[in-house]
This record gives sequence, structure tokens and C-alpha cells, in this order.
Amino acid sequence: MRTIDDIAEEYEFLDGDERYRLLIELGRELDPMPDALKTEATQVKGCSASVWVYPTHSGDQLHFLADSNAAITKGIVALVVSAVQDKPAAQVAETDIAALLEPFDLRNQLSSNRTQGVPNMIALIRETAARIASGEG
Repeated sequence: MRTIDDIAEEYEFLDGDERYRLLIELGRELDPMPDALKTEATQVKGCSASVWVYPTHSGDQLHFLADSNAAITKGIVALVVSAVQDKPAAQVAETDIAALLEPFDLRNQLSSNRTQGVPNMIALIRETAARIASGEG
């Protein structure tokens, strides 16, 4: 998976339609999420499309499986995950993911119903990371 910095660098030089294509491409690059993990417990609340995020960890390294039933939303999910993928749980818990997303100006690039679940997804990721970092996960 590309880093959020690499994605931001590419995104900066694209116009509207090309940005949509990049988001769709990012969504396709996500690790496949088995249907068995797409449950009520892994579903992100507040999203207009269905979005699922499932954390795994090896030691303190977090890895997220994520999916959506909508292509552009899945790209946004991939963008969020790219900010924290395969990093230590304590670092993820402290990461200001929203600030890392600011260069993408998602609120002005996309309709509000595509981005309304992003804060909930960020909260879920950071809470999971904090729990794992504290040894509870």
C-alpha cells in the first residue's frame, strides 16, 4: 500500500475526474476483506455507503482490513488506512489522521454524504490502536 504522503503528492497534480479515478484505484489496492469479517461489529456507523474496518495486529504493529460497497467510498477508506497501515499501535493512537487528510480537501472535492463517516472511521481506528497499545487488545 502506498503511503499517504505518496498519494498526496500524486493527488496534488490531478484535476477532479482524475482524483476520482485515483480514489477508485486506491480502493482496488486494499487487501481483500473476507465477507465473514463484514459484520455489524466491524461496520463503521454514519457512512452513507457500507464501510467495514477490521484491525489485526502482530505484536504492536497494526494492519487494517477494510472495504466498502461503493467504489469512491472504498477509495476514501483506503486513503484513511494508508495513514496508519502497518504502524505501531501507540503511534496510530497519537496520529492526527484528520490533519493528514487535509491536503485532499475531501469536503470540497466530494459530496458530504461520501465523507460524513470519515470522523467515525478515524475514531474507530484511533480507539482500537489505543486499546491495543495499552495491552487490552
